[in-house]
Amino acid sequence: MASVTRITPRRGINDEGLGKKHALLRLITQASTEWVWLTDDDVALPPHALDSLHATLDAHPDADLIILPLSMSSGTGSLLERLQQTEYAAIQALTVRTAERGHAVLCSGANLLVRRDLWLECYPDLHPDIPSGDDMFLLEAVKRRGRTVCVALAPVACVTPLRRLPDLLRQRMRWAGKAPRYTDPDILRCGARTLLANLLVALCELLILFFPLLAPWLPLYLLPLLFLPLLVKYLLDLRLIYDARRFDFRVPRPRRHALLLLLLYPPYILLSLFGGLLRSRLHPHRW
Repeated sequence: MASVTRITPRRGINDEGLGKKHALLRLITQASTEWVWLTDDDVALPPHALDSLHATLDAHPDADLIILPLSMSSGTGSLLERLQQTEYAAIQALTVRTAERGHAVLCSGANLLVRRDLWLECYPDLHPDIPSGDDMFLLEAVKRRGRTVCVALAPVACVTPLRRLPDLLRQRMRWAGKAPRYTDPDILRCGARTLLANLLVALCELLILFFPLLAPWLPLYLLPLLFLPLLVKYLLDLRLIYDARRFDFRVPRPRRHALLLLLLYPPYILLSLFGGLLRSRLHPHRW
């Protein structure tokens, strides 16, 4: 049976006041096992998670990095939290699907298995000067070295949604602010497609909204065509949300929430992206 140590960085407790990456380096250096299991302090794990973990390691003897799934609770049940839950289901399904196809584009340090020696080898590539991004930079570094990345459907860790919109936007801006540092072709292609799709949807939504004012200059047959990108994106998003059920991530009222996300997501993701890029330039070390 493979040996594994759970590594959980805790702000103000084991980071010596120097941030998450310092805590990870310190804890992983001190570990003596072949594998380290990276988790966040606020995740909830299912019963017998350790048994599932060992079963996963036994099933993937040749793996070097194993992406484990995450689910999100409904929190207090507010609309903002339910929308986060719906978005997170799609993100996690995309994470699992791309990794299964050998082109992983996402992973989370909230639930991740990696060989200890490999993590230490990759540490200089994790951009220690940037406070966050240890997981995504690790994924890039592992792929760049030609090591084996795979995905498992257990154990599933559960995270909680953020209750306030400003907190959510700050988190997404922090995620987006790392985008200029990414170099992996799969990640860059996925990011470009996501950005272009949301720009197209945003443009179509604006044209539909102002179509009565633009009618003198636009042919009437264009109006139904403007709904086509929205329909395609809605169906693709819904497929991802339902795909998350493979690891017991079930979203209440997925059709309704996916439709609402379709309307709100373009401005939300564009604000997160450009706000994150601006903030990373103005305050590169403050998150």
